[in-house]
Amino acid sequence: MSLEVLEIRDPATGSFAKITPSFGFNCFQFVAKLDDQHVDVLWAAKDFVEGTARPSSSGIPILFPFPGRLKGTKLIWEDREFTIPEGDGRGNAIHGFVMNRSWRVVEQTESKVTAEFQASQDDATLLEQWPADFKIQVTYEVSGSTLSGTYRVENPGTKPLPFGLGTHPYFHVPIGGNSADACEIIVPFTFTWEFKDQLASGNQFNRDSDPFIPLLFKDTQFDNGFGGLECEDGICTTSIHDPESGRTIEQQFDDQFESVVLYNPGHREAFCIEPYTCIPDAFQLRRQGYNGGLRVLAGGDTFETTVRIRVK
Repeated sequence: MSLEVLEIRDPATGSFAKITPSFGFNCFQFVAKLDDQHVDVLWAAKDFVEGTARPSSSGIPILFPFPGRLKGTKLIWEDREFTIPEGDGRGNAIHGFVMNRSWRVVEQTESKVTAEFQASQDDATLLEQWPADFKIQVTYEVSGSTLSGTYRVENPGTKPLPFGLGTHPYFHVPIGGNSADACEIIVPFTFTWEFKDQLASGNQFNRDSDPFIPLLFKDTQFDNGFGGLECEDGICTTSIHDPESGRTIEQQFDDQFESVVLYNPGHREAFCIEPYTCIPDAFQLRRQGYNGGLRVLAGGDTFETTVRIRVK
């Protein structure tokens, strides 16, 4: 049985996006119409709408309340221990709780849709796996050649809510040309987090080149984290440029995202530039005295941010 698919569309340009509310509210397709051409921005597995694909392997998985891995399956917070299911095949929890669960659509127009997930309301078993109840609301909107995702986190209870938020977009390469290898990637990080067993150790290594010098896709083989992002007026801009077609996929997010994870899927038909508010397993880093970007919301507090993806 196929998943329910919602479509939002900009009537002025014909650009559109498709989302699966019952499978993590994943925006798995964004087609931007630009100069009478259609640019397919996001990569998704052919069986994604059947609900049989890995939820983290297509479109834009939403990673919350922790992005990336947590070491093992035990989370210790304020002298309490929580057991979280293993998810990476290596004994670690990974990518939070919401990317494969059903969300509730609360508002929809022709060009915009909003859905939310709250642990106590949508899966109360999660209250045994996390230190506090949580609510996340996401709004996708298509306007011109831009897809905006606005992410709002709320602590609906009284206990402190520790969290990290990440998005995991799979950007198509090439972007209209014939060579993915020739695509040029700019991610303005200034240091690399050392990863051991796919978890940040706390060590950092400064980048030895200008952060705005492009990387060639053919030279990339990533699955690790980067920090010290260069921002202008609080906004970080990353991009993938196809020199043959002249098209660029640009992603912008604010400085509440302290890190990015870069990832090359094995099929090499896409490249992932993943904004994270914290580095993977920021909980362990915190216990070791490192600042990995972990955030804590007091009861009733909210956190909000926007990620914009556009084609130029």
